Amino acid sequence: MDISTVIDPKIIKTNMEAASKEEALQQLSQLLYTNEYLTDQAAFLKDVYEREAVGQTGIGNYIAIPHGKSAHVKEIGVAIGVLKEEIPWETLDGKGVKGIILFAVGDDTEGAQKHLKLLSLFARKLGNDEVTAALLRAKEPQQVIEAFQG
Repeated sequence: MDISTVIDPKIIKTNMEAASKEEALQQLSQLLYTNEYLTDQAAFLKDVYEREAVGQTGIGNYIAIPHGKSAHVKEIGVAIGVLKEEIPWETLDGKGVKGIILFAVGDDTEGAQKHLKLLSLFARKLGNDEVTAALLRAKEPQQVIEAFQG
């Protein structure tokens, strides 16, 4: 699985304005729904919030990787948001969040396997400070894609 085949520029939002985690997740899940990755946006968000209740998804360095396995995912997708301003989020380093990678995967066995592969793939990339810095500087979807290819 190659990261460039997973990232869809139609579900990347740069220069994003949101005042809260809820607003940001609403906007990114709307992108997923509008581009036919989801069958039910509200039900998908409910699954994401259930996962959020289990443990923090803010991995530090201003990045969050919310995710939820959901029966309402029609096609595996990764919505990416780059915020203009940092927003509050429960994170490992106590800082807020400016970059959000929202994973949408099915709740079946295949979805679970792809979920783990996607998390691993993105976690490796996000462990690189240069990739994270490039992501947070991105002003256009293509720059987000290039950050992950770096």
